[in-house]
Formats: sequence, C-alpha cells, structure tokens
Amino acid sequence: MAASKLTKYQEMRDFTQTAEPSGNEVVVPSEALRFVIQKHAASHLHFDLRLEYDGTFRSWAVPKGPSLDPADRRLAMEVEDHPLDYGDFEGTIPKGQYGGGTVMLWDRGYWAPEKGFEKIGAALGKGELKFVMEGGRMHGSWVLVRTKRDSRGRASWMLIKHRDEGAEPGNPNGPTDADHSIASGRTMVEIAGGKGRAATPFMTAAGAQAGAVWQSNRDESAPAGLIPSAKARGKATASTKGKTAKAIPDFIEPQLTKPMEKPPSGPGWAHEIKFDGYRMQLRTQGGMAVLRTRKGLDWSEKFPEITAAGARLADGIIDGEVVALDETGAPDFAALQAAISSGDTEDLVFFVFDQLFDGLEDLRDLPLAQRKARLAKHVEEAGPTLRYVDHFITAGDAVLLSACRMDLEGIISKRLDAPYRSGRGETWTKSKCRAGHEVVIGGYTTTNGAFRSLIAGVHRDGKLFHIGRIGTGFGREKIAVILPRLKALEIAKSPFEGKEGPSRAGRLGEVHWVKPELVAEIEYEGFTADGQLRQAAFKGLREDKPAAEVDTVEPAPADTAVAEPKAQKARPAAAAGTGQARSASVSPRGSAVVMGQTISNAGKTLWPDAADGEPVTKLELAQYYEAVGPWMLDHVRGRPCSMIRMPDGIEGKQNFFQRHTSAGQSALITEIEVWGDRKPYLQFDTVDALVAAAQVGALELHPWNSEPFLPEQPGRLVFDLDPAPDVPFEWVIEGAREVRDRLQDLGLVSFCKTTGGKGLHVVTPLSTEGLNWDIAKAFARDVCKAMAADDPGRYLIVMAKAKRGGKIFLDYLRNDRMATAVAPLSPRGRPGAPVSMPLSWTQVKKGLDPAQYTVRTAPALVRKLTAWEDYCDGERPLEAAIRRLGKV
Repeated sequence: MAASKLTKYQEMRDFTQTAEPSGNEVVVPSEALRFVIQKHAASHLHFDLRLEYDGTFRSWAVPKGPSLDPADRRLAMEVEDHPLDYGDFEGTIPKGQYGGGTVMLWDRGYWAPEKGFEKIGAALGKGELKFVMEGGRMHGSWVLVRTKRDSRGRASWMLIKHRDEGAEPGNPNGPTDADHSIASGRTMVEIAGGKGRAATPFMTAAGAQAGAVWQSNRDESAPAGLIPSAKARGKATASTKGKTAKAIPDFIEPQLTKPMEKPPSGPGWAHEIKFDGYRMQLRTQGGMAVLRTRKGLDWSEKFPEITAAGARLADGIIDGEVVALDETGAPDFAALQAAISSGDTEDLVFFVFDQLFDGLEDLRDLPLAQRKARLAKHVEEAGPTLRYVDHFITAGDAVLLSACRMDLEGIISKRLDAPYRSGRGETWTKSKCRAGHEVVIGGYTTTNGAFRSLIAGVHRDGKLFHIGRIGTGFGREKIAVILPRLKALEIAKSPFEGKEGPSRAGRLGEVHWVKPELVAEIEYEGFTADGQLRQAAFKGLREDKPAAEVDTVEPAPADTAVAEPKAQKARPAAAAGTGQARSASVSPRGSAVVMGQTISNAGKTLWPDAADGEPVTKLELAQYYEAVGPWMLDHVRGRPCSMIRMPDGIEGKQNFFQRHTSAGQSALITEIEVWGDRKPYLQFDTVDALVAAAQVGALELHPWNSEPFLPEQPGRLVFDLDPAPDVPFEWVIEGAREVRDRLQDLGLVSFCKTTGGKGLHVVTPLSTEGLNWDIAKAFARDVCKAMAADDPGRYLIVMAKAKRGGKIFLDYLRNDRMATAVAPLSPRGRPGAPVSMPLSWTQVKKGLDPAQYTVRTAPALVRKLTAWEDYCDGERPLEAAIRRLGKV
C-alpha cells in the first residue's frame, strides 16, 4: 500500500543523481507516529512538515515555516507523500533535480491526533485535523484546516497553533537564519558545504534506539500513542568497542548530576525520569553479584532479590537506582525505606540506566547512546527485577512538564555523545519538579510530649549551620521509625554553629538536640532571604550518605532564559505593594513572561479599581501569585482546590467555578483522583502552578480543608463568620474572638484571617489521628450551635437569608468533605481587589479594616508577616476537645 502511495514521489526523482531515499528501505515499526520538519532552501526557502500516517509521510510545504504564535495562520501547500526514511534525510539535492537545494532537519519528534480526530484519514478527507506535536522545537496542540483546491486538485491548508502551554505569542523561537539542525547541530551553510558531523538517525534501526523513551501508563498528559514504548527501540548494537582491561574494577566512583533550574535545550540530550530511590552500582563476575552504594558500601544483603537477579547477568558493571513503586507505578521513597526496615524487599526494582563494563571491556569512553544500546541488550532477559531505563529525545521542558504532571520527582538530562566520567560534571544535569535536598538532623521539637518537627542543618566549611524546620510529611509509621533513633542521639547542647541555630529553633516548642549523625531527604519550595527553608516536607532518612558530606548545593540557572518582550514595562513582583510602576502600560493584547510562563493579554483589566483607584491587570495578578506564592503554598499545596475564573475581570460575563481539569490546561497544575468522582480535580502544588492559574484568569482559589495529600482526612476546621449587611464589623470582630476563646477552652489553637469580604475566618489546625469528616463537621456544628444558643440575638446557624437580618451566620458547613474555604492570601473577585489576609490576634480588634488588604498591598506585608508562623505547631487532636465540649 505504501509503495503505491510513493509512485508520484519516485517518478519525480532520479535516484542515480540525488541522495534522497527511494523509499525501498524498511523502517523500524514504531508504536508512535513520528513527524519531521525540514528547512529546505530550494528555489524559494520554505519548510516541509511531514506527519507519519499509514506507512508514509503526509507532507505539506509551509513557506514561512510553522509559528508558535496562535495569531499566525501559516499557509501549508499539500505535496506528494514521502517515504518514512526521508525522516533521516539531511544534505543537498543537486541542482536540476526536483527540489534542488539544501535540506536541514529543523525539528522532529512524535505526533498524535487529538480526541475526536483519531480517524486520521477521515479527518484529512474532511479538511480538518487537530493534533499534538512534541519535538525539539514544536510543542503542544495544532490544527490543519483545508481552505481550497487549485485547478489541478492541489490543496491549500492553514497551519495554526492552539493556545496552550506550548504557545509563544510573538513566535520568539520561530525560524531564523541562525537555525541549527536538530539532528546534527549544523547550520544550512555547513550542511551545504558537507561540514560537521552527520545527522543522528531517527527512522532507521539506530535512530529508533536513540529515540527510545521511558513510558508510563500514568501519563495522560499526551494523547494515546504520542510516546512510543520500548518496542520502538529496534535491534541496534554499538559499532565501537571499548578498551580492554585486565580486570573488572571492584567499584567505580559514579557520575553525578549538576542541579539546574530547567533542563538543557537543543538537540543531543537524552532525558530520563528521575527516580526517587538509592543510587547503586551492580558488579557481576563469574555468577556472583555485588551491590554497592554511591560511596562504595556493600549493600548486597539489603537487596537479596536484586543481587540474585544481577548474578544471572553476564559479567560487567551497571549503574542504576533501587526504587520502590506505589500502587500507581510511581517511585515512593517512603515505601523504599519501609521495605529496607522490614526486610520485605521482594517487590523492589533496580532501574538501570548506564553500563560501565561489559566483561573486561571498559565502556566509559563510549558515547552514552552506545553505552545504553549495549545496556539494553545486556539486560533484555533479566526479568522484572532489573529494568532498563528508556529516555526521551524530545525537548527537555516538555518532558519535565509531563513528569511534574505525573507527580514524579523530576528528570535527568544527559548528553548522548558524552563519555562516562566520575564526579560532578556538565554532561549530566537534573531538574526537579520540587526542590529537594539532603539535610542533617540537629534536633527535634515536641509539644506536650508529642513529636512536632525536625531541626535541620547543612555543612558549610566543615561547620553545621541551622537552615530551618521540617514540620510536615510525618505519619505515625515514620515517627515510629525515627523517634527512637532521635532519642538515642540526644545531647545537651545545640550542634549548630552561630547564634541563629539555638535561638531560631528554640522558638518552635520543646527542643531536643541530637548528635548530627542522621541525614534526611526533604522537599522544599526554596529559601527565605536569610537562608531558611520554605515549606520543607520530610520524605525519609538516608542511609547511603554520611552526614559530614551534606552541604548546600544550589541549582544553576537554566541555559536559556526567556526574556520579556522589550516593549513590556511591567513592574516586577518585588515592587508589588509599593504603588510604583504600574503594569497598565502593557496593551491588553500584549504578553509578558512571569516565572517563564507567557501571560497573554497581560494588560487586560481584571479589577477596574483597586483600593488606590488604579485598575489591576492580569499581569499584576500573575506577579501577585509569584510574590505571595511561597507563603500561600503551605495552605494550598496537596489539597484539591477549586478556582473561580473571571477571564474578563470582575465586570465580565464569563465568571465560572472550576474544580475539575479541562482541555488545554497547563501541565504545571496537578491532577488528582478523588474517590467518588470520575473526573480529576485540580491541585496547586507549586508557585508556578499559581502563576498558571493567573494565566486562565483565576481570581480566587478555594482549597479543601483536608490534610495535605490526604483528601479523605480533615486537616483543619474553618469557622466562617458571615454577617448580614446591617451588622457592624465590630460585632464580627467580637464574634471571632469569642470563637477563639471557646476553642481555647476546649484545648484547641486557632488563627484568624479576613475573607476578602465583610466576614472573618477562624481556622483551627488539627492532628489527624482517628479523625474523619463526619466527626469534624459535627464538632464544628456543636461549637457554633452552643454559641448561637448563648446569644441568639447576635448569632444563628441557619442559612436562610430571611432569618439573618441583624445577625452573624456561623457557617460550620465548610468542614464537610469536598467543601472549600477561600485560601489565605487568595484574591477575591470583588471591587477593590481584596485578598483573604492572615492576621495575628492582636490585629483582630476595633478599627480593623479588611479593605486595606489588597493585591497591591499584601505582597509587601507578606515579606514581614509573622502571623500564623507557628500554624503547624498549633495542631491538636480533636478527641479531647470533643470530650470537653460534651461536658460543657
């Protein structure tokens, strides 16, 4: 069938004169559809878009090249089908031959039809095909629309980019005269002159190996078939031999990764999933295997099943990582620790990603692409305990976005042409979805004898310095493991240098200092201006790294920064709240960049008049989330969250509530499954995700009141004091203080915030042992019921507006499963651009004016905010409070 489709192609070419493929070569089958875009300097410079379908490349000539700007409509002239091996063609077509000139492989990758367009032939026949491309330069969703046919039946189409996270208004990364090949790195001049290295193959057997990728059935961020499985690797073998050694070394110091803010761009990089486990080196010789840690310690007995599987391999040394997988197939560091502790290691997996020795052959000087080809063959019969790690060769940014969307730790990027070199270099980098670090434990805190937090430090110049507290990420099982070890290491004095350690940690509760011997793996959202951790969460103890080696390693800047358009005159987030340099100078249709994300229509007015009388724009909303996000995340992250979107501002007609995911949604926003609902919910786990919310006009964020990452577990109570219009605000203040006092009498700690309206919220953090939503809601109801019974002339718990005149409605219903409350620091879609502001109780007094807290004023206040700093230490169990309430 494919041969008949190529008749026209073959009739137009003389293959004794041109090096173009004839189409007779068999191409390795792929489970994913491939695309290529070739820059073609023929009689006129143009670009050729080729989409694999039904055994050939359907092809279009695009005179101006594809554009990442959705506003551009690019003419695409349909041309004859091309053979699949044309996907590897880069070079020159002789003059006098059809299409004579220079051809560059400008981009390549994989494509898939969008939902509703799976019948590709029928879609093309009807004249409209919506599809996704993921390559080195092309990302996201597109549409091809047929406009007409000429007298000879040739079709004209339009190629248009859809508005999604891959869109780049202004097309800053479109074709230029300085373009380099995605496959060889050469310019058009170098290709025409035959200079430089040849293009790396993509469609042939060797190319299929280079194009292998890691696959997960959890990846729903791309249409089915976009990412090929391991079957697409082909049967390639390396053609270059390594050096012969006299003996296999006992151990080789591993190659380490350089932390980066973003993955490297451009061709020549392989991107692997970053596994959350223990780095290991497997040495096999004579049917005996040894597993060693990154420091050379023999851990063979800790992982007997992996060691046994390794012993069945041919002699050699393999680099990889031991990982525990959760029920969804994702790495789970806590489960790995539990398996080691219990000795139940049967289900652990050794993911292998490099081979250093094959028998006596030293492979370290070979390029990574060849080493991985050897490795794939070496372990192909190893069974499920040892698994080869595939890789992506598409753009690193796209791979990282997919990894983050799948709630993975991040990605590792490696040069395909680089040798293996021990130590930390430039050819292996890591980019994380959430910042991670190892820290030394120098102490812990308790409240009334119950464990509360760890006190962390890192080494600088051989001395241990305090960097903050780790207050979340602990469950009963984790505490049961670490607390005995902490108690065994207790000492009388602080192990930290300087005055900051003891004084800072001493504010956190009952402090217990320990010998600095234990190492913890944590996640965090960054550092404060004075070097303290922000939103640190405990993942587990590390047994494979000495405490003395834990120091500060900061990510290097990304290799390419996205510059804001020169015409942009937006005020920076740091200036928020100063009343200077308004962003209103941006035209409503212009764009800006915040945290690497394009904010379209940046100058659009969302609030016509802030408290200072100036309109607040979409760009300012994005900058606001960037400025307050690190503080805000403690109360949003890990919780299903609804957003109220007002894309045309508070006076627009498109105001709607959204809690489920939607088409074209940013991959930075997490999708989570909630029991009882078939559609995934939204979750905002990073500051980048908050900025993505601004891009879609989310003026309000309303999270569940659950424990972070445990949606079925209540994590706090919210008492909403909602006054009738005729109630003086002084009554609301008095009511909030009364709620506080009642809760305090019951042994609970409470915090207060404005709602962004005329009410106040009293928030109580909870310990979660033995707690469910019915218990939480019933307790909140009983507190409000008692309060209303004691003063029925001022309070009520009935929602009916007819009965609320002159009274405050005590709303306890926000403590039900799936109920929400506006997040601390969330803006509100109301006049004046107000926000829900966290307060200290000393501020909750006569004269309090909630209207003073706005998108403009809050960022400067947050930098000095001390209210709620001991929120996590305020967690209390509800059981005792329920007993006390029953006796009142």
